Amino acid sequence: MEYKKLGDSDLSVSEICLGTMTYGQQNTVEEAAQQLDFAIDRGINFIDTAEMYPVPGKAETQGKTEEYIGEWLAKQQRDKVIIATKVAGRSTRLKWIREGKNQIDRPNVEKALNDSLKRLQTDYIDLYQIHWPDRYVPLFGAPDYDPRPRTRNSPDFGTVRGIC
Repeated sequence: MEYKKLGDSDLSVSEICLGTMTYGQQNTVEEAAQQLDFAIDRGINFIDTAEMYPVPGKAETQGKTEEYIGEWLAKQQRDKVIIATKVAGRSTRLKWIREGKNQIDRPNVEKALNDSLKRLQTDYIDLYQIHWPDRYVPLFGAPDYDPRPRTRNSPDFGTVRGIC
């Protein structure tokens, strides 16, 4: 496996990152652990997840992916695994994420971060990202970008469009 430095950090990540957006929806916790073990055994040390996973997003499964990874991660040598997760930006369709308070501001990012740490059963996250910004973007396979200006008061501000 080839490894690269992650930006200006001292983290060395595998060139292949394991995406986990279906854990908790399309597989069991045991299957997730098998897949994670398989990846680690082949030198993959970079695991990607998000607070909103699994997809498709539903209130009853939100956060399950991080929970599955957390069960597995608790049995690993933590400093050997690079965990990347993401905070969800504003969306009028994902009202269950942080009780609908899913804009990108300090209180919400701190809540999302603390919730992810708990689900992941770890005291740190190696790479924390914004999944999408607090402005209109064509998300989840939407083919078109609508350039009309939007404000927080626009009815479709932050709306998830396209395939979801």
